[in-house]
Amino acid sequence: MKNYSNNTRTYAPTISFMPPKTIVLVGMMGCGKTSIGRRLAKRLELSFYDSDHEVEAAAGCPIKEILSVFGEEAFRSGEHRVISRLLDQETHVLATGGGSFMNNETRSLIKEKAISVWLKADLDTLVARVSRRNDRPMLIEGNQRETLEAFIAERYPVYEEADIHVQTLDEPTNATVERVIQATSEFVRTHHPKHYILKSV
Repeated sequence: MKNYSNNTRTYAPTISFMPPKTIVLVGMMGCGKTSIGRRLAKRLELSFYDSDHEVEAAAGCPIKEILSVFGEEAFRSGEHRVISRLLDQETHVLATGGGSFMNNETRSLIKEKAISVWLKADLDTLVARVSRRNDRPMLIEGNQRETLEAFIAERYPVYEEADIHVQTLDEPTNATVERVIQATSEFVRTHHPKHYILKSV
């Protein structure tokens, strides 16, 4: 790989890909799915969707109200329908809720119609990130660290089923996006070689 530079900037063309399927980001709350997903979509010149936002738009109310009034089972059912609809659209980047991939039907759908990327974060990183916000329904009550620790024990073995694993670190978002691009590029090169092309992103 060569670097092309002038007096002010350095350009580093990378080997990239034409995504053959929608890229679905999975992982715990606080792992950065939305922020990374937005920048990833921009780099790949794709549309971006957030399943939580789409569920709220379809229901006409916040997720915390859906959970309190109808319960988690109804929420997961609605979430599945929304993700199913999104995966029938043109290729894009989709950030999903922390529990989306835990639903058997939703997970099977993602495996069939998308490339899944698990953004893995350690407990300390998650605690630091979620403590900055107070709008996460699953963390309103109780000790956040203990709740996240329990979620990790339950969910990480399932997240392992994702196609690609990328560790999220305490680093600038763009650095994580670059590593997601490189990991996804390698996955496409191996599993979808016809979509592997030279492109600067």
